[in-house]
Amino acid sequence: MIQTSTNTVVVPEGAELIDECFYVWETRYGLYSTMTNQGRQMMTGATKDGVTLMTRWHLKCEQEGTLEKYTRVVGSATVDGKL
Repeated sequence: MIQTSTNTVVVPEGAELIDECFYVWETRYGLYSTMTNQGRQMMTGATKDGVTLMTRWHLKCEQEGTLEKYTRVVGSATVDGKL
């Protein structure tokens, strides 16, 4: 049996489409969030300009394949020893 699903993206009220690529909107707490056209949540920040700039940069790095150059892990999420 073959199942197909149609993924519908729910765009938040008041969202603005930027560069035909992602949406930016103000959250109920006064922050700004972004989401791609496909519905993937991206960034949340204090200013609209800040999240717009960083979302553009992040998507550009993903497209060029250079995101790992700017990514690092700080600390460790493992627990050593006996609990």
